[in-house]
Amino acid sequence: DKTTSGVLLAAKTKEAVDFSQKQFQTRDVKKKYICLVVGRVKEEKGVIETLLGRSPADRRKQKAYPLSEAGPGRREAKTEYKVLQRFQEYTLVEITPKTGRKHQIRAHMASLGHPVAGDKLYGFKNQQAPEGLARHFLHASYLKITMPDGIEREFTSELPEDLKNILENL
Repeated sequence: DKTTSGVLLAAKTKEAVDFSQKQFQTRDVKKKYICLVVGRVKEEKGVIETLLGRSPADRRKQKAYPLSEAGPGRREAKTEYKVLQRFQEYTLVEITPKTGRKHQIRAHMASLGHPVAGDKLYGFKNQQAPEGLARHFLHASYLKITMPDGIEREFTSELPEDLKNILENL
């Protein structure tokens, strides 16, 4: 998603692209995101397991379906989350996607009734956003992947200033 900040993996050669894509397909890449969601998440941690498929109401969006509602174009998606900090009207969570589906985090959190703060696509009608938030509050903070030379590398990214400021103002 273009307004998501943080770690971004880029490859210089076709071989490197193929090598890294294979790791994403076999789910060997470890990823973590920091996300501010609307509302107070009750549980300290949890797992969201659904099928994700295109929303019939809005073709730009993904929709979470129960695992029992298999259908064409619906694929399993699993997201783990852990509460980092609670605010009056928001919750800061660490998200670990176990699969890599389009808009997975945004669709999963919205399906729990806690859309990502500032998310205009998956947010609720007339949803308030923290003052000064100009994009959705989703940040790729960590990536662990094996390089073509066999060495495992970890990459981290601190929250950018705009998102730090939002948290300070909460």
